[in-house]
Amino acid sequence: MNTHVPAFDGLEIQTGPEPSWTVIWLHGLGADGHDFEPIVPELVRPGWPALRFVFPHAPVRPVTINGGAPMRAWYDIRSFELSQRADEAGVRESIATVEALIARENARGVPDDRIVLAGFSQGGAIVLSAAVRHSKKLAGVVALSTYLPMAENTTAEASEANRALPVFQGHGTADPIVPMSLGSQSRDVLVQLGHPVEWHTYPMPHSV
Repeated sequence: MNTHVPAFDGLEIQTGPEPSWTVIWLHGLGADGHDFEPIVPELVRPGWPALRFVFPHAPVRPVTINGGAPMRAWYDIRSFELSQRADEAGVRESIATVEALIARENARGVPDDRIVLAGFSQGGAIVLSAAVRHSKKLAGVVALSTYLPMAENTTAEASEANRALPVFQGHGTADPIVPMSLGSQSRDVLVQLGHPVEWHTYPMPHSV
């Protein structure tokens, strides 16, 4: 293992020996890596190559909108105002965490173009931000009930290697936490950047 990559805090599930593909999946606010553990058998199909699912735990930090209570979070949420929602320093710190996780998979023999980034809510915001900036071509992104933070910086910071990266976006039409309008605005930014976005809406609240 690459000694420059921090110790891994989370869990992993392999669907077979010597996985040749990896899915790095980030949970939402207040949850942890176990949140999406049950989804693996629902996604995997017979005949697929061996996959490694990596479910990291976000660090514990105070969250402003929850009265400063400490909980697992990829970044602080400072306000219910959408323009002030994401703490940029925290977002960039978590992007660096994703970069370290990608490097960890590279060290285990999985190239960037066989790595899918997936995330729900806060986790989705981080994987979208990380994917568009990553310097090597990835396999794709799954972004659920989420949005693209720092959208105003994205065009200048986007990587040419991932301009055509496919994105799956799913959003609930009755989501009271991340309004569907914010998800669709993020979709439009991604399309303008050249990403083929597969956009799906579902009659549901903020859930999977």
